[in-house]
This record gives sequence, structure tokens and C-alpha cells, in this order.
Amino acid sequence: MSSYKGHSVFAFLLALMFFHSPLLIALTLIGANIPDFDHKFKKEHVYKLIILGLIVFISLYILKLPYYIGLIIVFLGICFYFSEHRSFTHSIFGVLTLTSAVSLIVIWAYELVMGITILNNSYLVLAVIIALLSFLFLNKNVLMVFLPLFFVSLFLITNFKVDYILIVLALFLGLMSHVILDSFTPSGIKIFAPISSKKVYRGFGLVCIFILIILSFIYHAPVLFGMFEHYVYILTTFIFSC
Repeated sequence: MSSYKGHSVFAFLLALMFFHSPLLIALTLIGANIPDFDHKFKKEHVYKLIILGLIVFISLYILKLPYYIGLIIVFLGICFYFSEHRSFTHSIFGVLTLTSAVSLIVIWAYELVMGITILNNSYLVLAVIIALLSFLFLNKNVLMVFLPLFFVSLFLITNFKVDYILIVLALFLGLMSHVILDSFTPSGIKIFAPISSKKVYRGFGLVCIFILIILSFIYHAPVLFGMFEHYVYILTTFIFSC
């Protein structure tokens, strides 16, 4: 399985452990494909990212609208340009930086659209922003599968309230999933780059997966406890009725 497919599948599985909204699952999958923009063969895309950021910045500045989105996009491009492959963008500091930057892009874009248009469907606005984000970061082969499934799921599940914290967590989970999966490769990852060149390997990945499983159980504990109570209630009712 190719790298981008492996990262996409792994991120999708992790997303299902925590989220039920197609928007959050999509953000997790997109986040998992972001770190590899530091690869040499994607330099052309990095240039396009920087140019896009400059265009957005100039356009919003001329229209006297918040232009910070453009600056953040340029900042992302610069991070990828100067980062060696599997260095900063594959570290804890890189994950936090990229999570913050992409989260700001999504949230500020959402606030901008909601502020200058008459649209009142926050679910639809966020879905369009996520779809546009997928064009930036997803491989075209993944994109061909992602977009149809994403838009079909939007019609099936529509009860999502926009929550900025969940947006940040979904992107963080996706980015972190990339780092975890790369730790299983023979070359490992520089988890504390650029401060330290120390590498971690599969042991780190296994510990992270174990922690995520525990966190998933804790996250779903109220639901699981409610199901257990319901089961006990049915069982006791059946016993006393006999």
C-alpha cells in the first residue's frame, strides 16, 4: 500500500474511534496527509501554496477584509519549504504548529464566510471549506474517493454543531496519526526536531496507539455506561418477571 493510502486509512480508522461527524472525520483524514508536503517531490505544490496565500492576502487586503488567512497559508508553505523530509513537520512541535495553522485557516475562513454572506447554514459552509482544503492537501487518487463519500455522508448526517475545539482535535489527531505510522518505518522519526535529532521507532508508535485506545474508551465511557445500565435494567426486569 502506498504511503498516502496507508496514512489515509489509518487516520480514518482512528477518526472513527472518536468522531461520528463526517466533517471531523474528513478533517482527520486531511490532517494525516499534510506532513508529507515537506517531501522534495511536492515542492511544486509548496510553491503553489505560497502563491495561493499571497493571492488570498492581497485580495482580502484590497477588499478591506481580514487578510490573516493569506498570511497563514504563506506561513504553511514556508514551513514545508524549509523543512527536511521527516524532520520538523514529523515532530511534536511540527504537529502542534501545523495543527494551529490549519485550524486557524479553517476557523477564520468559516468566520469570514459567515460574516460577509447571508448564508446561515453553518454545516454547509464548513463542509465547503473542508472540501476546498482537501484539494490542497489530498493526493488526487485519494481525492477521487474522498469527495463522493464526503458529500454523500453530508446528506446522511446533518446534525453537527460547529465546535472549534473539535476542529482542532480532529486536525491534531490526523497529523499525529501520520507521525505514529511513520514511527513504524525502519528510518523512524525525529520526534523532537529541530531541537533534537533523536529518533523514535515502533515502540513509540505502539505506546501512542495504546494511549489513543484508552482515550477512546474514556471518551465513550458515558455512552458505554448508559448501554450497560440499560442492559442491567432489562436483565433485572426479566428475572423479576419470571
